Amino acid sequence: MTVFPIMPSRISRLYELAYNLWWSWHPEARALYKTLDPDLWEEVGHNPVRLLSEVRPARLEEVANSVDYLQSYDSVLSDFDAYMHPRANETWFSRTYPELIHRTIAYFSAEFGLHESLPIYSGGLGILSGDHCKEASDLGLPFVGVGFLYPQGYFQQRITRDGTQEASYDKLHFSEAPAIPASDADGNEVMISVDLPGRRIQAKVWKLQVGRIQLYLMDTDVEPNAPPDRELSARLYGGDREMRISQEIVLGIGGVRALRALGISPAAWHINEGHAAFLNLERCRELVASGLSFNEAREAVAANSVFTTHTPVPAGNDTFSYDLVDKYFGSYWGQLGLDRNQFMEVAREDHGWGPTYGMTALALRLTGQHNGVSELHGAVSRKMWQFLWPGIDSEEVPIDSITNGIHTPSWIAPEMNALFKRYLGADWGDHVDEEDLWKRIIDIPDEELWQTHVQRKEALINYTRRRLRQQHLRLGEGSMQMAEFESMLNADALIIGFARRYATYKRATLAILNNPERPVQIIFAGKAHPADEPGKALIEQVYRISRSDAFRGKVIFLENYDIGMARYLVSGTDLWLNNPIRPHEASGTSGQKAALNGQPNCSILDGWWAEGYNGKNGWAIGEEREYHDPDVQAEADSLSLYRLLEEEIVPTYYDRGPDGIPHRWIAIMKEA
Repeated sequence: MTVFPIMPSRISRLYELAYNLWWSWHPEARALYKTLDPDLWEEVGHNPVRLLSEVRPARLEEVANSVDYLQSYDSVLSDFDAYMHPRANETWFSRTYPELIHRTIAYFSAEFGLHESLPIYSGGLGILSGDHCKEASDLGLPFVGVGFLYPQGYFQQRITRDGTQEASYDKLHFSEAPAIPASDADGNEVMISVDLPGRRIQAKVWKLQVGRIQLYLMDTDVEPNAPPDRELSARLYGGDREMRISQEIVLGIGGVRALRALGISPAAWHINEGHAAFLNLERCRELVASGLSFNEAREAVAANSVFTTHTPVPAGNDTFSYDLVDKYFGSYWGQLGLDRNQFMEVAREDHGWGPTYGMTALALRLTGQHNGVSELHGAVSRKMWQFLWPGIDSEEVPIDSITNGIHTPSWIAPEMNALFKRYLGADWGDHVDEEDLWKRIIDIPDEELWQTHVQRKEALINYTRRRLRQQHLRLGEGSMQMAEFESMLNADALIIGFARRYATYKRATLAILNNPERPVQIIFAGKAHPADEPGKALIEQVYRISRSDAFRGKVIFLENYDIGMARYLVSGTDLWLNNPIRPHEASGTSGQKAALNGQPNCSILDGWWAEGYNGKNGWAIGEEREYHDPDVQAEADSLSLYRLLEEEIVPTYYDRGPDGIPHRWIAIMKEA
């Protein structure tokens, strides 16, 4: 239990606000907490709940008597109240679908990336899930999310002197998280149970308030579970195949039972990636128990179920051996009215290495609507999963595409937001899907746009220097090396950002141009999964380059990439680089966040960029094609990238007018 200091009544709603993640996409709200103690705010990882438990009572009394602070406090709480209690027909959903306002949408995901202080995400899937929750709140959707509250979350990355990635896990104390136990209609804390081989395990359900919507997260670290079962929800994507199938049983089957216990009856069910696909087996089991046949139940369940696939390579989709499925579902398929062969056939996949029980196949077979996350990924998915619809052409496979997007308020820099309000209108954020709004970007004077960008660039430089000092103090660097960081990065130089989860199909290895007259600096950041040896080797290679005499200060690797770091990078670099191997980037959204802040993209024509690139808003690496030989493809893309840098990107950036402003570059920024 968290013990809070006595809060002056005049500012007592700071507690209420801390327990609603609305603050995570409203910088004025975050500023209320940061102002209490800026150093402590950094120390607690930008966590308002923890900050309120540690801030000095005298400081609370001080701000409770500060006219300036109270003015900010009253303004934020007024905005918060107006948001949480909208007028009739004020939200998009209530205006557009008033008849559906009480029809709940349930959204299942293995991870949710909401804020850096809540590390229950690993990468793009989680960031997308978090942005979906925030956007659902803004739109007024009747929406609930279901997932896990991982006490150890995803790993903390530390880089050793030789560039080796080390993984450690910090424990998230739930008393310091913006989470409360979920209660049923009678006020009882909700606990659910699922059966695993030879035992029944329990899971506690926690509630997070994300603006207007609720997120229900399960936790198996409870009595009377045995120690191994208490670890099931400890880490994201940890453990062996038995732990993975156990986690996915709790997520899917347990998630359905959690909603039932809460009295929530969704009208639509969204499976975000295959990890949660067992949920539709559980829904079928319920209907079979009520008297339907499995095929009847299957049709009923599919009719209001949606599945989004994110993985463009077969090996990236979760599958389980038949032996493992026998062990975990041997007593379950009979409850569906199926025998073993029928149960296995529901999710049978065979990609050439023998039949397996596939979570993506299960999700596709038990949902009525399916989509990839970009037009190209939709086409890739239709080919990959064509075998599930024998006898029809891949073009006719019923997998559509909905290109991923971003939650604008979470990713727009405060300075850029203020600029947009001046020239696009105070309510510009309510009209981001209107093309006419973005045409007015051209009206922003070049000087003001550039000045705003330089502000963010300087903020990134200061942040980078601070992180490098912390990184190398930990490594015991000498005073001479530490002094280098005070002058590292030149605000006048072209700074390129490359910040991704490192996987072998995202090529971070890059030969850097080394021209003293037109300096180029590259900031790398990203994590490789602890089991991904090639990904870790890429990080080691980049880190060693960054420490070499030839590239010291020109190539920088920042460890422990998270949402907080991402906000600096997507708003402060000059150019956003992405070089996946086409067509292995399902969508990618980092470049969208950079573009929102006026950064041109330079990327392979893959994922969202294959649709977003218009010839004027950035640069396309290579050709819009796939190669049969990956080495030939890598060589062609590398040559294309180096040519673009040398002949187009660097010259355009350094082409300054008499006023010292790069007007040609700014024209590309406006297009971005």
